[in-house]
Amino acid sequence: RMHHQQQRRMLTAALLALVFILAAVSTTEAGKKEKPEKKAKKSDCGEWQWSVCVPTNGDCGLGTREGTRTGAECKQTTKTQKCKIPCNWKKQFGAECKYQFQAWGECDLNTALKTRTGNLKRALHNADCQKTVTISKPCGKLTKPKPQGKFHLLKAAH
Repeated sequence: RMHHQQQRRMLTAALLALVFILAAVSTTEAGKKEKPEKKAKKSDCGEWQWSVCVPTNGDCGLGTREGTRTGAECKQTTKTQKCKIPCNWKKQFGAECKYQFQAWGECDLNTALKTRTGNLKRALHNADCQKTVTISKPCGKLTKPKPQGKFHLLKAAH
């Protein structure tokens, strides 16, 4: 009777091992199918430089932007990214005014907003545009410092 149980246990173990082997094989297969640009070392590539968002239809809504980067050994030097231009944007500054914006500034903890400035790049149809504009947006959760509570929980657990 004992012998029968042992055999069953061995069979179960063998089946489990087989499942793990199959899982491992299929994940390595999936890994090979990944795009070659993932292989490029980060050091070989420059930072991505993104163009302004160009709407697919009209002057707001969904669109695309072109990204380029430099690097002698870099496999991928251009890519396109989906982007979105808020449609309330043009009411604020005029649809005919195109601005080049700097990076977002640090979060202002008093207002929970970050701001950035844009310089007028071109005015279409001889529009009357402001030379520089400033826009703000909520910082989001990332900028707040993390609460230090986690360590206390770990100590209490011991």
